[in-house]
Amino acid sequence: MIKKLDKLILKSFIGPFIITFFIAFFVLMMQGLWKYLDDLVGKGLDFITIGKFLWYVSASMLTLAMPIAILISTIMTFGNLGESFELVAIKSSGISLLRFMRPLMLLAVLFSGITFLFANYVIPYANLKFVALYNDIYYKKPAFDLKEGVFFTYIPNYAIKAGKKDPDGKTIRNVLIYEQTNVLQNNTIVAETGVMTISQDKRFLEFNLKNGYRYQESGTVYDSTNEYIRLGFTSFKKLFDLSALQKQTTNDSVYRNNFKMLSAGQINRSLDSLSKMKDTVVKRLDRTIAQTLPYTAKQDSLKRMVAAVQTKYNRFDSIIPDSARMQVNASALSLANTLKYTLENAGNEIEARKKEIQYHYIEWHRKFSLSMACFVLFFIGAPLGSIIRKGGLGMPLVVAIIFFLLFHLLNMFGEKFVKESMLPPFIGMWLAVIVLAPVGIFLTYKAMHDSQLFNKELYNRAFKKVKNLFTKKRTTTHYLKYFL
Repeated sequence: MIKKLDKLILKSFIGPFIITFFIAFFVLMMQGLWKYLDDLVGKGLDFITIGKFLWYVSASMLTLAMPIAILISTIMTFGNLGESFELVAIKSSGISLLRFMRPLMLLAVLFSGITFLFANYVIPYANLKFVALYNDIYYKKPAFDLKEGVFFTYIPNYAIKAGKKDPDGKTIRNVLIYEQTNVLQNNTIVAETGVMTISQDKRFLEFNLKNGYRYQESGTVYDSTNEYIRLGFTSFKKLFDLSALQKQTTNDSVYRNNFKMLSAGQINRSLDSLSKMKDTVVKRLDRTIAQTLPYTAKQDSLKRMVAAVQTKYNRFDSIIPDSARMQVNASALSLANTLKYTLENAGNEIEARKKEIQYHYIEWHRKFSLSMACFVLFFIGAPLGSIIRKGGLGMPLVVAIIFFLLFHLLNMFGEKFVKESMLPPFIGMWLAVIVLAPVGIFLTYKAMHDSQLFNKELYNRAFKKVKNLFTKKRTTTHYLKYFL
């Protein structure tokens, strides 16, 4: 049963949480948009495609927006309650801070679960759609935009330049078109004026040219004699296929097996397959070495034989006849090169499997660590707000940004350390939680005991005590020098 106290804290929390969540979400989405802005500009994309792109980009931002929204809103909530002395009244009535935090604690658990479900099911699907859409946009050529005095070269085998464009945007003057039919032939069209029109299905561009010449080469690769032809015209129609400028639609199944497109269960199954593949490579390498060097299976006998030969002949190659020594050396060198090549290939393949397994573990731990971060940051924000006792967007926002930057940097460094094999995935991906969890426990303990951790007067008194101590010491030293 929800009591009035629980309603009070929930009502005080919901408003700041909604505002901070959407602000953080918008800022992170804009950051993602700026990252890909250069790939979007000039491609002639419709609003539906841009809307899909932004939707898929923003999906992955929720797991970052949720922790920072919880952190800022809890600091603001408890700061506002502390500033209005409601926290003091509640504590004076015998209600502990943990009891007062209980409804928001349950809400933080709920948000952590939502973040995990989103990271496990929604984000992989959004990543899959985003990668397919982004690659289509990235490889799409710019929309047709003929500028004065500049060659447009994005239509295959053509280079088009207009010396001047009339204000209507269709009439062009001093037109120059280069056409390459094959490696040896270049055709050129020069015209005084022309009119550009695009077909209704936007698949073809039509140039109706007036008063010009067409210069054409004829011949083949096998014919050394080429003809050069010049044709004059008063009216000439030239069609250009614009299909190369259209956005292609790639099937998203191409990227379905990437580790970023998998849920936690799918990653577990993929890890089993990758581990088996790695073991298969090692076993194949062992079989190859055993077949190439069969005597390595009997190393004890080989060592005794080599020792006996060295005792008798001092050098192993002295038992080989001179006529066969060159052939034996060449055969041994060839065998050593073959083994070196086999070992290098197997080593590269094993290293690639290890790296792929590592990336799968990173993505698996990310789904859980980011959801747990919501809970940890709640236990930092709530006690901080009750200690600071300041509401609004001033001091609480500054403190929240500091802690979120610390969380984000630890998250980035941990992932980088895992990718460089400096830390195991369990420690690297949970580094932010491991570091900040004790901070949250410490702050909660201080808040429960009405700590003066952020009280300016406390530090002023401590500074005065240290200052007085040094003043007394200097005075004592002065009097000792006077008497001595």
